[in-house]
Amino acid sequence: MKSFQVTKIISFCYGHRLLNYDGKCKYLHGHNGFAEILLESSSLYRRGMVVDFTDVKNVVGTFINEKLDHKMLLNKKDRMAAVLKKMNEPHFLMDSNPTAENIARLIYSFSKSKRLPVVSVKLWETETSFAVYEG
Repeated sequence: MKSFQVTKIISFCYGHRLLNYDGKCKYLHGHNGFAEILLESSSLYRRGMVVDFTDVKNVVGTFINEKLDHKMLLNKKDRMAAVLKKMNEPHFLMDSNPTAENIARLIYSFSKSKRLPVVSVKLWETETSFAVYEG
């Protein structure tokens, strides 16, 4: 089956730490990462596009900017969440460890919930390391 694919890249900054991890990532630290959202369709809509890049930016980019950008991403079981809340510091709580894999899945799930034809999300944590979540 033939298909068309487009990718939108959205950059953002975030901090996190991993629970039950024996390494540097058990400490609070930050990343300048970006998400690559891959979208696919077997046909093009009336403007000759899979999805307008601006629509992806407006929908997914807004979610990332409001929920993840310049936030501390933490597992909801992390004791630091209470400290950040008390200090009125921006943070986002996840049901799981805020790994690159889980952040990619979060962005994928949000995109899917908005009926975008998302195939996968690649979350670049550094310039040499990324995780991919495919539905």
